[in-house]
Amino acid sequence: IINSSKSSGINAEYGECVLLQGRKRQASKSQIRWKSQEEEVSKGKSRDKLNNAPLFDKSTYTKLYDEVPKYKLITPSIVSERLKVRGSLAKIALNELHAKGLIKLVDKHGAQVIYTRNSNDAADE
Repeated sequence: IINSSKSSGINAEYGECVLLQGRKRQASKSQIRWKSQEEEVSKGKSRDKLNNAPLFDKSTYTKLYDEVPKYKLITPSIVSERLKVRGSLAKIALNELHAKGLIKLVDKHGAQVIYTRNSNDAADE
């Protein structure tokens, strides 16, 4: 039972009261700091999981042939991000577009391949 008088054991500054063996005792500042630090601990930045498709559906496949050859810079990461497909699928698709002559290879490095639109298509537009 807590009295409403000033000598009740409630710390007016912190609003905390701790009961020990039937006696009231004010919570120390370190206990209150510890409690506030526990609440503020964050789990770090969380990233949303990408839900990219593992296979092409009909609409994405037509989008690949219609839009991707018109991009000025074409990389597997750009195709993966814009069409919402996995990176491995984007690589295979770009190899297919290059084999059909719809895009032109600029540079091939170990991890990243860079393509651009064909100059023939740019002249027609």
